[in-house]
Amino acid sequence: MKILVINGPNLNLLDSRDPDHYGGNSLENISELLKIKFPLVQFIFEQFNGEDEIVDSIHKSSNYDGIIINPAAFTHYSISIRDALEICKLPKVEVHLSNITNREKFRSVNITSSKCDGLISGFKSYSYVLAVHYLIDIIKIV
Repeated sequence: MKILVINGPNLNLLDSRDPDHYGGNSLENISELLKIKFPLVQFIFEQFNGEDEIVDSIHKSSNYDGIIINPAAFTHYSISIRDALEICKLPKVEVHLSNITNREKFRSVNITSSKCDGLISGFKSYSYVLAVHYLIDIIKIV
């Protein structure tokens, strides 16, 4: 099983951001956590600060079994990422480290999650773990 994990802008600096919102892990730590917890799953971790790179990654995802995406700030306004997710027929889960509904008002607008199978938000790095559990279950069914 191969899962593509796409991370959006500023998540490359995750370990230097507010730990109350994001936890204390870097993307590398989260990647290692998933590899340890799910040794039979192959994870491809990507991080892009540009919207077009995320769209391109979604477009090229057909050789994967599922996608976990943390669009970060693009969650709130990227119609192009939303449209790419809609076109993609793979099982998809949107994740966020922080509880985006419990933060600034503008973060309560989410235009990308409606094109994913579900949204997991607020559990810091465990949001990714929960997403993998879902994908493993749903991919076995498909």
